[in-house]
Amino acid sequence: MSRPGFHLAVPVDDLAAARRFYGEVLALPEGRSADTWIDWNFHGHQVVTHLDGNRAAGRPVRGAVDGHHVPVPHFGLILSVPDFHELAERLRAADTAFVIEPYVRFAGEPGEQWTMFLLDPAGNALEFKAFQDESQVFAK
Repeated sequence: MSRPGFHLAVPVDDLAAARRFYGEVLALPEGRSADTWIDWNFHGHQVVTHLDGNRAAGRPVRGAVDGHHVPVPHFGLILSVPDFHELAERLRAADTAFVIEPYVRFAGEPGEQWTMFLLDPAGNALEFKAFQDESQVFAK
């Protein structure tokens, strides 16, 4: 049986910028690539950045969550709390502009989590989050 996971293809307008961001800033291992795409190991899941020369740079739609306007659509990853903070520091060191700075969402409520939002160089929105209690991932 195959390992469960996801595959996501995201459009980018500059593969060199994608390589710097996903490979250097996020420190994801690079997989196969060609002139128009790069595979990334997104913590055991496959994210593929595809060159799209016709990509229109637009502002993402925003949805209200816990008093913040989160970009929609977005994709991301649930990390351990230490890995979340390590990534946040790596992003700060790379002078990443956050859409939503790292903070604790739903503090004291079911589903309490650390979260942060940012955009990749092509404007794709990413969310990284961490739960102190991983049993709360789907808590109501």
